[in-house]
Amino acid sequence: MSPDGQLPGTEVSAADRSATEAVVHGTVFSIIGVLSFSHFLNDMIQSLIPALYPMLKTSLDLNFTQIGLITLAFQLTASILQPAVGTYTDKNPMYYSLAVGMALTLVGLLMLSQAATFAMVIISAALVGMGSSIFHPESSRMARAAAGHRHGFAQSMFQVGGNAGSAVGPLLAAFIVLPRGQHSIAWFSAFALLAMILLVKVGSWYKNHGLARAKRSRAMTAAPTLSRGRVAFIIAVLFTLVMSKNFYIVSLSNYYTFYLMDKFQLPVQSAQVYLFFFLAAVTVGTFVGGPIGDRIGRKHVIWGSILGTLPFSLALPYANLFWTVALSIVIGLVIASAFSAIVVYAQELVPGRVGMIAGVFFGIAFGMAAIGAAVLGRLADMTSLTYVYQVCSYLPAVGLLTVLLPNLGLPHHKQQAKAA
Repeated sequence: MSPDGQLPGTEVSAADRSATEAVVHGTVFSIIGVLSFSHFLNDMIQSLIPALYPMLKTSLDLNFTQIGLITLAFQLTASILQPAVGTYTDKNPMYYSLAVGMALTLVGLLMLSQAATFAMVIISAALVGMGSSIFHPESSRMARAAAGHRHGFAQSMFQVGGNAGSAVGPLLAAFIVLPRGQHSIAWFSAFALLAMILLVKVGSWYKNHGLARAKRSRAMTAAPTLSRGRVAFIIAVLFTLVMSKNFYIVSLSNYYTFYLMDKFQLPVQSAQVYLFFFLAAVTVGTFVGGPIGDRIGRKHVIWGSILGTLPFSLALPYANLFWTVALSIVIGLVIASAFSAIVVYAQELVPGRVGMIAGVFFGIAFGMAAIGAAVLGRLADMTSLTYVYQVCSYLPAVGLLTVLLPNLGLPHHKQQAKAA
């Protein structure tokens, strides 16, 4: 393994155990970096959909329920297909599926730029969701294959690209799409084409190197000595934690702009900038969570991330503009660190099913965002966005369920010390 993390070749002698372990445990930073950047492009494109809601609401005369249904169409297609894609490719690797998924996103993006009816917007959002359903489980699998022993770091690095893209999307919408109109969305097709080119190269690496690394790493990973019933219970707890976390996040990311415009009478561009601050904080929190989990254990990160959000979420609905922005930034930093820790925790709980676990948990994340967007949109129409934020502020209390999770293994540096 070279110092920069590149594989020395395709042949690894089975007799040379130290060389095998070097290949398995070495981190291929270039592949993780490309996957993270592709995730940035993918989620930047996808984040244009909610960022366009104020414009679409006016031009198509939509209500909040219809806004929620657009998110439902996008998130539901993304969530339903992800576990199926991950399960299938665990047994039947598809090296270039990432590029195919990005092609679907590209088609949906072009259709959205021309959509003149609510039905066309729904179809466009669904196509983008289908592209996402392929991208996330497969890219998560390839990131883990390139991770070596730094699974938390690799998962966080991969996810931080997506969060950064989600943060930049509203700014691009505010300063490019909103002033120039819906048709300017088509300009972003160039980013989708760039991502397709990069993902073809990643697929070639996985075909030549990554698949073998993944198989060797799986063979060297011991499953936790837990019964099937116990594993199922732990997965159910993780599901509940992810659902509460994402239900709360969607209340911010999907309706934050409208909340600021309604409560503080901000213009749409200013509200989009504040949304960027929140999403940027989510990006930083996502990156921090994985490496910290590698050092101190995933369970500790899950504890601090979800339950630690509670005092800030409870204060948010009653704050003035300054403290609303400040609290939302703190909330983004804290709560975002949980997801990569939860995904890696589940992958360690069920080794050998990397794609399925990634697909299931990304699917749950998207699915809860879909249901949350629709339910909260309807609740906002019936009451107010302030009331929605008051109700959702209690969701991080679900983090108390973390007490039911066992401590899986040791952080890597403690494993090394024990081995020494």
